[in-house]
Amino acid sequence: MAESVKHGTMVGSLTRKKILINAFDMSTVGHLSPGQWKNPKDMSASKRRLDYWIDLAKLLELGGINSLYLADTDGRYDTYEGSLDNCIRRAAQWPMTNSSIPNSTTAEVTKHLSFAITGSRLFEPPFLLAKRFRTLDHMTGGRCGWNIVTSWEKAAFKAIGVDTNIEHDERYAQADEYFRWEGSWSPDAIILDTFADSYINPSKIRTIKHTGKYFNLESRHVLDPTPQRTRFIFQAGTSSAGSEFAATHAEAIFVSSHSPVVLAPKIAKIRELAKAKGRDPAGIECFATFTPVLGYTDEEAQTMYDELKSYASEIGGQILVSGWTGIDLSKYPPDHVVTANNATEDNRVRSLLERSTVTSPEKASTGGPGPVSVGSPAKVADELEFWVKEADVDSFNVGYVTTPGSFEDVVDILVPELRRRGVYAEIQLGDAND
Repeated sequence: MAESVKHGTMVGSLTRKKILINAFDMSTVGHLSPGQWKNPKDMSASKRRLDYWIDLAKLLELGGINSLYLADTDGRYDTYEGSLDNCIRRAAQWPMTNSSIPNSTTAEVTKHLSFAITGSRLFEPPFLLAKRFRTLDHMTGGRCGWNIVTSWEKAAFKAIGVDTNIEHDERYAQADEYFRWEGSWSPDAIILDTFADSYINPSKIRTIKHTGKYFNLESRHVLDPTPQRTRFIFQAGTSSAGSEFAATHAEAIFVSSHSPVVLAPKIAKIRELAKAKGRDPAGIECFATFTPVLGYTDEEAQTMYDELKSYASEIGGQILVSGWTGIDLSKYPPDHVVTANNATEDNRVRSLLERSTVTSPEKASTGGPGPVSVGSPAKVADELEFWVKEADVDSFNVGYVTTPGSFEDVVDILVPELRRRGVYAEIQLGDAND
């Protein structure tokens, strides 16, 4: 795609849609580019320290980045060669810390940066998860979003003592029921009546009683509403069940593909479903995975990419793809095209299997399920605009190869180019606190 476009010439040809950028990270080594921990420029092994997250948040705030979007998983990747040892040895999203913990601290050093945290309906009952996210939303001043996942890894089910996986579509049916309760607290429940020694009017907090197929609950919620009251909802997945769920509940969709041609009909379907439900289809923001390797010139970027490839773990990448798809790639030659027919389990990310997937070791080792764009700011910006036009995506979850270096390049040289084109906020959103 990029070779057919003269850099910077797409500016006048596209509708000027303002895009948002989320910094896509994970509380683990490497995230979508395994092996880079060997690179002296990469600091992902320091994520167990708060200063990593504090410094990153300040950087993102200065660049006007929309949010720090944190993926998470409670399962482990043991599909490749049928062994978890491969995942552990290659640090393929292992080890993993709790992504919720740093966010109250990072909120303290920022004013406008939002935080999207991944949480599974499998591992926390509704009231407990609501308490955790409501606490985060209080601590961040209303800047916390929830990326809801339904959990599919066999290892995740085993970790909580469940031997039988839940079928794909049923997981979304459970998630739909999970979402059905809101409004325990009235807005005026806190009265602060010093004369009556009454902090809260208990009659203003109703008991939620629910008896359903999957959940039976009776309780008043323990925590008062936040500035948002309900979280901003992200949802990942474009299977039929996932699309139906997204069209019903989500404010934003996280989508991934190496091809805008593949992604376009999936996004169109979600918007169509949303419209049928009486929602504004344009009101659902679609964020696509995108990993840039930036230099001031194309040649400089290519040199950087060649160096990055020398550290990449191709086996680590195949471990991740095997885990996501349920297909043991060790059984296939490089560049084998995998499809749903190769899968042996139904509990994987079905939307990754509803299309042919080229799983070359090089592609698997950098950028995960989304495209990698190597080039100057003009070239990378052209590719972003191409995806907006061809796939109807709105915005991007921008991943890194090395951190914080990849994010620094986005802030320092890509954001100014996007602002020059008028597709990114011209006014800096705010300065990070000293």
